[in-house]
Amino acid sequence: MHKYFAEMPKFGKELKDKQKEKAADSAASIKEVEDLYAVEVERVKNAGIPAEKIHKRGSMTVWERLDYVLDDNSFMPMNTIFDPEDNEEGTTGVINGLGKIGGKWVSVIASDNKVMAGAWIGGQAENIFRAQDMAEQMRIPLIWVLHCSGVKLTEQEKVYAGRRSGGRTFFRHAELIQKGIPVIVGMYGTNPAGGGYHAISPAIIFAHKDSNMAVGGGGIVGGMSPKGHFDKEGAEELIASTRHLKVVPPGSTKIHHDKTGFMREVFDTETGVLDAVKNCVAGLPAYDPKTFRVADPKEPRFSGEDLNYMVPYNQKSTYNMDEVISRLVDNSEHTEFRPDYGPEIYCGLVKIDGFPVGIVANRQGFLGAKYPEYAEYMGIGGKLYRQGLIKMSDFTTYCGRDRIPMIWLQDTSGIDVGDIAEEAEMLGLGMSLIYSIESSRLPMMTVVVRKGTAAAHYVMCGAQGNRNNAFTLGTPTTEVEVMHGETAAAAAFARRLVKEKDMGHDLQPTIDKMNDLAQQYYDQSRPAYCVKKGFVDEIVSYPKLRDYMVAFTQAVYQNPESVCPHHQMLLPRIIRG
Repeated sequence: MHKYFAEMPKFGKELKDKQKEKAADSAASIKEVEDLYAVEVERVKNAGIPAEKIHKRGSMTVWERLDYVLDDNSFMPMNTIFDPEDNEEGTTGVINGLGKIGGKWVSVIASDNKVMAGAWIGGQAENIFRAQDMAEQMRIPLIWVLHCSGVKLTEQEKVYAGRRSGGRTFFRHAELIQKGIPVIVGMYGTNPAGGGYHAISPAIIFAHKDSNMAVGGGGIVGGMSPKGHFDKEGAEELIASTRHLKVVPPGSTKIHHDKTGFMREVFDTETGVLDAVKNCVAGLPAYDPKTFRVADPKEPRFSGEDLNYMVPYNQKSTYNMDEVISRLVDNSEHTEFRPDYGPEIYCGLVKIDGFPVGIVANRQGFLGAKYPEYAEYMGIGGKLYRQGLIKMSDFTTYCGRDRIPMIWLQDTSGIDVGDIAEEAEMLGLGMSLIYSIESSRLPMMTVVVRKGTAAAHYVMCGAQGNRNNAFTLGTPTTEVEVMHGETAAAAAFARRLVKEKDMGHDLQPTIDKMNDLAQQYYDQSRPAYCVKKGFVDEIVSYPKLRDYMVAFTQAVYQNPESVCPHHQMLLPRIIRG
């Protein structure tokens, strides 16, 4: 297959100084969003008690533990400012992301011991699920750096009960282990109740000498025999019990290493625990990259910094998606799939770090007077039409057959609508694409370059439309919404306008409400809002996008569940004909 991959057609053009000058205001707006997001990230990193207080206790902070256990410069953070419950702590109390340990990619989830000693708080479970999903979809180890003081009891209703509550994390650990995906925990702190199950549900447990894990913590054990009410005698008993259990909390290493044997090893130092995690990962299976590489890795021929000038901040301005892709893939090379069909969609084979990857992306701009072929109106890029949906489904099916992972670059305003579009089977074809994605059983990542709108966001590998999505990234220009705010305002108030007009009433109050709704849509689709509410997993600057694409690709090819030998692939042959 050397001839199909070694010298693929090059694409992309050098960005001229005049183009940069013309896009300077747009680039400045992008920079402003990046700066605002950086402030939010720093706020989360500084949440809770100061690091100095942790150090006085003889402990490392969560960030120091991650720095120690992960390879230098390998951490790709996810869901940093995720906080769907608007917690008073300003965070979900855990940190997750992709990182390397000894050159192998892992999905890591770490308790923030500065925030209520790593307690369960609102939204934390969903953050953990995302780390588990990354491990599952890319078949990489899940690493826990655990330090959990149990449930925030004053807000137990946010974390305990329900189908997607904190307890679901234990089932997910069991599911991952059954699928052959290692779950390894390095444990610190007390870890009572739910924290105890976080500690015991992984497959391999490394513990610090002062750590514990127990069905119930000291406070629970001390209050096990209430009279149905509290009185002075009961308070004195509780005080005595609490003092004892603070000195000798249940579930110590003397119980769970020396007697039950649940803990694999116990270490005197914090770094000893993390060294054990490193050594454990070193023994896990991973293919040599040359098994799957089809060419030597190469950087794109053009700078990723160009993207700040190429993708307009103004959502209504158009740009060349092919030029964007050329700045993300090896040597700016590709082989396009069915270039004369479904012009609103780019589908093609590319190389990321020398590995074959399929890319699907929304093209922008006018598509010509004779497209779509089933209608008299002119097609506009970003919208999905019959041919584009068929092409994506077809391409996905072939990628699935050849076991080629996929990356989706969304900038979509939705799917074509109206009776003509319904007769052209838009609804069924959208569902067919979801079916093709699910049937492929491929790991996928998605980038919402600008617009992720309506059902088009679902069907183009939006996280809510499949189980294949390992993660979704946003950019400084990302918007995720069911429709544009102005469209929503028109849909919500059109009939009222007619009614007010027919009754001779002043239209201005209704117009004011329409403008308020449009502004609400805008405010609730900003990049930082999208991460906070979990619409995307992280906001990444344009120059950093390729780093995440490389991380995804390397992780997927590290230890795949199934493979297709290069010489048995069909997709490259079908493209060439």
